[in-house]
Formats: sequence, structure tokens, C-alpha cells
Amino acid sequence: MKYLITFASTTGNTQELAQAVREALDPEECVNFGSTMMIAPHDVVEAKRVYVGFWTNRGTCPDAIAEFLGGLAGKEVFLFGTAGFGESQDYFDGILARVREHVPKSARIIGEFMCQGRMPSSVRTRYEAMLSDSDEEAKARFLIENFDRASSHPDETDLSKLKEAVGKAR
Repeated sequence: MKYLITFASTTGNTQELAQAVREALDPEECVNFGSTMMIAPHDVVEAKRVYVGFWTNRGTCPDAIAEFLGGLAGKEVFLFGTAGFGESQDYFDGILARVREHVPKSARIIGEFMCQGRMPSSVRTRYEAMLSDSDEEAKARFLIENFDRASSHPDETDLSKLKEAVGKAR
């Protein structure tokens, strides 16, 4: 079955997931692999299944991904993404629910996967600056702890779980 894999990635986390998706599938059936800006309309027409990866932006996918998803009428869609915050399937489920709102009703979502992703060091610096404010100190410590946990993701366990989810969707 012809498929394409596309993604938006600012720190490399989602691109890493996209590569794992690519490794789990038959390369002979791949129409295109690359950032959403690199996918031509004829690639979407040719593919029956579309794997779409995104980073989390304010609790949902970036605008470019939302727009791309809107053009997938009649396609099988597998969503995968990363978020700086993690450790809560409920949190991931909320993100996925908001992303699904961009998928046309005639498309069929065949699978989903989310995991935590590392954040740029500038984010930790911003959190550390909050420590000097006594009203924000507890929040800052929580954010720094989350940042440190996220620094190792996506890890091999995340990539393995994604490959497993892709395999189940085939």
C-alpha cells in the first residue's frame, strides 16, 4: 500500500520519530518522506496512507500541520508527535484529540502515538530564572524536573513503542 511520511520538527525529536516510522514500513511503498513543506500535492494523491508527525505547540500541532491534515480527505492517517511535557497519557490524549479536529471526517485515523521530547536548553534557562521569584519557585522546580526528564526522549523505548504501533496499524 502506497504511503507517505511527513512531519514538522523544530528540535529533531519528531524527525527522529518519523525515521522510526520509516524503518517499520516497506521502503518500496513509500511515495515521499520529509517535512510537510517538501510534500507535493501529487504525493498526497498517490498515497493511500499518510503518517503525520508533529511537535506540540500550545497543546496542539503547529498551523502548517493543521493545514496539511485538512487536505487528507479519504486517506488513512496515522498521527505521531512529541511534547516537552509527558508522563501522562491523559495529557497526550488531550493533544491528540485537538489534532484530530483538523482531520477531515472522510479520513480514517488508523493509529496514534505520542511521547515526550527533549527541549532546547534555552527553556531550562527560562525556568531557572523563575527560581528567584518566591511566588514562582515551586512551579519553576517542577518545570526544571520535567525538563530534565524530557532530556533523554525520545529514547529507544519510545521508538520501539512507535514501531509497534505502526505495525499494529498495518
